[in-house]
Amino acid sequence: MALSYKARRRWSLVVLLVAMPLYIVVAVNVVALFERPSLLVELLVYVVLGVVWVLPLKGIFKGVGQADPDAEN
Repeated sequence: MALSYKARRRWSLVVLLVAMPLYIVVAVNVVALFERPSLLVELLVYVVLGVVWVLPLKGIFKGVGQADPDAEN
């Protein structure tokens, strides 16, 4: 069952305002658990974690910035 445009907009706001800050805190704490081997490894971990969060949520964000396709002119 596909989400409506309004539902996708609402869920995208929830993800960006609630889930994303929580994910950032978790990511920073996970990186802090490891001893810092080098700056490049730490940067690579942050880049990977920065891309991984969006993969399962791609469907929610797809088309949210466009005009409502179901709205009448």
